[in-house]
Amino acid sequence: MSKISVSEQSLWAEVRELIEQSRRQVAITVNVALTMLYWQVGKRVNEEVLKEKRGEYGKQIVATLARQLTTEYGKGWSEKQLRHCLRFAEVFPEEPIVSTLWRQFSWSHLKEIIYIDDPIKRTFYIEMCRIEKWSVRVFRDRIQSMLYERTAISRKPEETIRHEIEQLGEGGSITPDLVFRDPYVLDFLNLRDSYSEKDLESAIVAELQRFIIELGSDFAFLARQKRIAIDNRDYSLDLLFYHRRLRSLVAIDLKIGEFDAAYKGQMELYLAWLEKHESMEGENPPIGLILCAGKTPEHVELLQLHRSNIRVADYLTALPPKEVLLNGLHRAIAFARNRLDEGGDLTNEHP
Repeated sequence: MSKISVSEQSLWAEVRELIEQSRRQVAITVNVALTMLYWQVGKRVNEEVLKEKRGEYGKQIVATLARQLTTEYGKGWSEKQLRHCLRFAEVFPEEPIVSTLWRQFSWSHLKEIIYIDDPIKRTFYIEMCRIEKWSVRVFRDRIQSMLYERTAISRKPEETIRHEIEQLGEGGSITPDLVFRDPYVLDFLNLRDSYSEKDLESAIVAELQRFIIELGSDFAFLARQKRIAIDNRDYSLDLLFYHRRLRSLVAIDLKIGEFDAAYKGQMELYLAWLEKHESMEGENPPIGLILCAGKTPEHVELLQLHRSNIRVADYLTALPPKEVLLNGLHRAIAFARNRLDEGGDLTNEHP
C-alpha cells in the first residue's frame, strides 16, 4: 500500500473540514426551521382553543390533530409533541423573542426551558446556558440539582435578581452572586462515610473535569496545594483556580467539618498573599471559597465575610432526595431575604 504524501494528508484534512462545516450549517438551518414551525403550530392551535373557550375542546382538538398529523407525517407529531408546541407558544408568545432563542438553543434545550414556571428562574437558566454553553444533558442536570436555588443570587430581592440577569443578557459583566453556589453537589466523588481533607482533595483532583462542571465552565484550574511562604513559614492552599469572566483568582479551602471562625483569618492571609504575589495587572482582587460540611447562618453573618471577599458554602457528597434539598434551599432563601428586609447583611457577596 502506497504512503500518503503530506500534500494528500493536507487535502484530506481540508476537504473533511469543509464537509463538517457544511453538516454543522445544515443542522443549524434545520433546527431554526423546525423551532419556528413548532412555535407557529403551537400559536395556531392555542388561538383555536382560546376561540372556543372550552377546556374539553382543547384536549379533543389536540388528540384529533395529533392522529391526523401522525397518519400524514409519522410519529414526530404525537400528542405529546403538540403539547410541547402549545407550551412553547404560551411561554414565549412574541416572535422576536423566539427568533433570538432559536439562534442560541436547540429544540431539545427549549423543551427543558419551557417547563420552568418561574419567569425569573427561566431567564436565569437561559442566560447561564447561553454563556456556559451547556449540553442538553448538563442543562437537565442543572435544573434537577436546583442550580438556581443554590446560586447566591437567589437569596437577593427579586428586583436585584432581575436586574443582574438582565445585565448579563445585555452583554454586561457577570457578578460573583451569579457564579458562586451553596451547597455544591459533589456526589460524583464517591467518597465513603469516613474521609479526610486529603481524601476530599485527591478525589476532587481525580475528578477535576466534573468538579469544574459543578463550579462553572469559566473556572480554570491552576494549582493543588499551592505553597504560600510568609516570614519563613510555609502554608498550603488546597486548590487555586482562576475565573475568566470575574478576572479573579479563586482560592478554595476544603474542610471536612463544620465552619469555624478561625477559617476566616486563614483565608484572609491567603487572599492577601495572592493579591500581593500572584495577581496580574487589571485583575480583580482574589476571592476565597471555604467549602465545609456545614455552617450556621448567624455564625457567617457575624463574621461579615463579604468584607474580606470570602464565601462559605456547604458541600454534599451524596445528593439527598429532591424534596429534602428543595426544603433546605427554600429555608436558606427565606432566611436571607428576611434578614435583608430587617436591614441585616448576612450575605457573602462581593461588595
